[in-house]
Amino acid sequence: MTIQTAEAPAAAGIRSTLAVMGVMRFSFGTMGSGKSTLALQIHHNLTSAGLRGVICTMLDRQGARVSSRLGVSADALVLDPSIDLREVAVVDGRPLDYLVCDEAQFYTPEQIEQLAEVVDVLQADVYAFGLLTDFRGRLFPGTARLLELADESGEIQCEARCWCGERATHNARLVDGVQVYEGELMVVDDPSQAPDVRYELRCRRHWLAGEGPPSIELG
Repeated sequence: MTIQTAEAPAAAGIRSTLAVMGVMRFSFGTMGSGKSTLALQIHHNLTSAGLRGVICTMLDRQGARVSSRLGVSADALVLDPSIDLREVAVVDGRPLDYLVCDEAQFYTPEQIEQLAEVVDVLQADVYAFGLLTDFRGRLFPGTARLLELADESGEIQCEARCWCGERATHNARLVDGVQVYEGELMVVDDPSQAPDVRYELRCRRHWLAGEGPPSIELG
């Protein structure tokens, strides 16, 4: 026999409110772990479901696009530290359903706090993707604030590898082929510029030692 019970009006009201609460999720990983690919997939899925949202980026190699190393990309809103994300989340007088935030490590702590307001006040979902630490092995300011405020945080389980085959844990910055531990925080690799600045995945042991793959002598 099934017993049916009436839900108390107060309880029903609480559950109704909770059902529309937004969530801020932070997914992090090293370069090559699939952060931008996942961001693009979520944006595509939500848009296909009829939800209103936008994908944002900062300092992406492709300019006004979010791009994946797999070759997938999409038009994006390019942010800078002066942009208030609470304003981005309202279009035509109505809150968006979601924001997808790529390269979130470059967002300012204040912008991360704005994203929390987007979730709590506008009840939109926020999906943030970014690196955990910089080339010095330290948390980005934006990343630190995300870890403090996000409802959910987790590492993307698509492990990238160091040249030695071990799991990559750090992003090394190479200037003219030599790993460096000091310098300007936000430098995007660009082979056309001098000095040559590149980034390379390394395990902790080889990041600490500053060691790249051994050179192969031919002949």
